[in-house]
Amino acid sequence: MSNGREPQVIDTFLSLTDTLVTDFDALDMLTMLAERSVELLDVTAAGIILTDGNAGGLSVAAASSERSRLLEVFAVDIDGGPCVDCLRTGAPVIVYDLDAETARARWPRFCAEATAGGFRAAHALPMRHRDQVIGVLTLLHTGPHTLTEPDARLGQALADAATIGLLHERAVRRAETVAEQLQGALNSRVIIEQAKGALSQHTGISAGEAFGVLRAHARNNGLRLTDLARSVVEGTIDPATVTGQVT
Repeated sequence: MSNGREPQVIDTFLSLTDTLVTDFDALDMLTMLAERSVELLDVTAAGIILTDGNAGGLSVAAASSERSRLLEVFAVDIDGGPCVDCLRTGAPVIVYDLDAETARARWPRFCAEATAGGFRAAHALPMRHRDQVIGVLTLLHTGPHTLTEPDARLGQALADAATIGLLHERAVRRAETVAEQLQGALNSRVIIEQAKGALSQHTGISAGEAFGVLRAHARNNGLRLTDLARSVVEGTIDPATVTGQVT
């Protein structure tokens, strides 16, 4: 680890595991994981897919950009790609070049979609604790890309820390089972997408910009991201209020 990123690495691990705060928000924590992965590792974008507990389904929980979110949504829809294979097997899947013949033979639809969207490399790291795999962190790059051993170790450690944070918060509160809590994070994602759509329609900004507006307003006003999104969707807060207070 370079000394330049060490303080941010420490801060990230503390944030991922500090689940005892009263306003802990799983979706916000996972979004931070995606964003910090881009900042700390040599990648262009990141996305997170979670399982929905015992039902065995998959859903996109967070992403660092709209492009990476859409690619993860596509992977879930087709039930294929490095991220899905990683989640099913619990082992990392490292792909240097999605345009290579071997990659296209293994995941033809995913590789075609990824390269069309501007991504050429994908590295999928399992979110796991012992034998329990609850999701996957996917690291994306716009060019052929090798994940160095130090970055691979750090990326896996970040994914593991987030997993422990989620599972620990569940155990401490004992209000829900792990599966129920994970489903809650996925349900929150639906509310977020609806709120992004409402803001986009009202202001004409992109979906990616709308998410940034929501997050900024929630943080500036001490609100939970999911609560703010629900207020936008239900019409109890004016979208102009949200967009007008971003700092």
